[in-house]
Amino acid sequence: MAGGAREVLTLQLGHFAGFVGAHWWNQQDAALREPANTKLPPSELCPDVLYRTGRTVHGQETYTPRLILMDLKGSLSSLKLESGLYWNKQLDAAIAWQGKLTTHTEELCPKNPYLQDLLSAEGALSSDGIWKVKAIPNGKGPAPLTTATTPKPLIPTERIRVWSDFLRVHLHPRSICVIQKYNHDGEAGLLEAFGQGESVLKESRYLEELDDRLHFYVEECDYLQGFQILCDLHDGFSGVGAKATELLQDEYSGRGIITWGLLPGPYSLQQEPQKNIYRLLNTVFGLVHLSAQSSLVCPLSLGGSLGLRPDPPVNLPHLRYDAALPFHCSAILATALDTVTVPYRLHSSPVSMVQLADMLTFSGRKVVTAGAAIPFPLVPSQSLPDALVQLGGTTPWTPLSACGDTCRTRCFAQSVVLRGLDRARHTSQLTPGTPLPSLLHACTTGEEVLAQYCQQQQPRVRSSSHLLLTPCKALPPYPCLFSSSLSQQGLIQDDPPTGAAVESIPVLGALCSSASLSQTLGDLAKELTKLDLRRWASFMDAGVEQGDLEELLQDLQSLAQCYQGGGSLMD
Repeated sequence: MAGGAREVLTLQLGHFAGFVGAHWWNQQDAALREPANTKLPPSELCPDVLYRTGRTVHGQETYTPRLILMDLKGSLSSLKLESGLYWNKQLDAAIAWQGKLTTHTEELCPKNPYLQDLLSAEGALSSDGIWKVKAIPNGKGPAPLTTATTPKPLIPTERIRVWSDFLRVHLHPRSICVIQKYNHDGEAGLLEAFGQGESVLKESRYLEELDDRLHFYVEECDYLQGFQILCDLHDGFSGVGAKATELLQDEYSGRGIITWGLLPGPYSLQQEPQKNIYRLLNTVFGLVHLSAQSSLVCPLSLGGSLGLRPDPPVNLPHLRYDAALPFHCSAILATALDTVTVPYRLHSSPVSMVQLADMLTFSGRKVVTAGAAIPFPLVPSQSLPDALVQLGGTTPWTPLSACGDTCRTRCFAQSVVLRGLDRARHTSQLTPGTPLPSLLHACTTGEEVLAQYCQQQQPRVRSSSHLLLTPCKALPPYPCLFSSSLSQQGLIQDDPPTGAAVESIPVLGALCSSASLSQTLGDLAKELTKLDLRRWASFMDAGVEQGDLEELLQDLQSLAQCYQGGGSLMD
């Protein structure tokens, strides 16, 4: 692998995970398309950590995500199970059956016209079965979407039904695994319960398929850091994730397993009671089992609570999003994910997935929370010390784990990443001799500013910080969520809005082992003890026994106790 990259294999398990993953890969793809004359250094983030090189049967080089995704029947829309990227029409003809054939055809789902326009800029599948890919300056994939004279199309939200409607990245044929025994839509045949999900990977068909794909990707790695898993928590995919992490722990012991437990936008009390109860049970079973097998587990949601009582969706001051739309929610979570995963994706950083997890999860605290400022609030005239001092003593990020407000509680360890600020803003711009407003203005590097700020906010806390010049990309098909007060680079404008579309944003993201998790996990345990599971026998019939529930409660209470003793910041 070029540059001695420390490879990571990504698993996406579930349909909302597919939404978050589609935005995630689109953002990686947009970073690869950065023009060669950019002012940003090309070597901060190492794309080979997430991507693999390959060749088609015609010898053409490819660059595809190192990815395995699992979803249900009917979830792919127009996306083909096996990519046309490696399709060889001539080889197909050479091995074709010579006898009499009966052909059955099924009408294909029409490709989203917006996505069709996007991909036409990248290349086309020719009549002889060869994918013709246009080159880009860094040689890592298709041509840039737009030029200075090309208008940037916006994707109509009503056209987004499934995640493949806006995925603009070509996948390797071994990436997609469809669970045919369950349906994505409809009234029957749904993957609703944790036990159903566990049973999927107990079947030899799916277990062998996953194992085969794992070996394919792992065996070509020179130095595999580990696995990052995007897993739905609210439905039966929490059980799929539990069995998948168990398999990874057994076969690849010593590698990092970082799991992101995903939940769609806030739910409503008006929805069916069964869905709310199932969501709670799946979430708790998932958190407990995933934390037992993973190096680190972090729930990600724009909701305010993991429990049965709904809270309003989180407020991000410069974003205008619809919490009921997975397309919107997943874009925000993917942007946070793209930032907090920076430490193990850098060219220069010695931090590995295992080391990041060890730093955050000591003393059995396997669950952490995430937060982000999207975008990080900065006006063009400000320096980083100015912006941080202006925040005062408030926590600069919004909680994104549905685990309550962590601002008033201590954290045991944290990892902070700030990206997208040009170097001229990193330190104070005050004229020599001017009295310094704060200690931050005395720092000589941006890295020192950020480290000093983290130390001021959380004294005596194990902390790491990273400062990057590279911003997060927000190019189409990223939804138009930003307020009109933001510039093209995501800065808060002093002057009246210019109307230019936001293309990139500075983002501050954090992972925190917080004392607030004691109450969050404890409250989940209390809600479980109040449930009369005789009313929800169908959940138990899916493969969960009474003894499993009793063990779950004990494990959840033990996990909650690991976070006790943190107290509040006022203590």
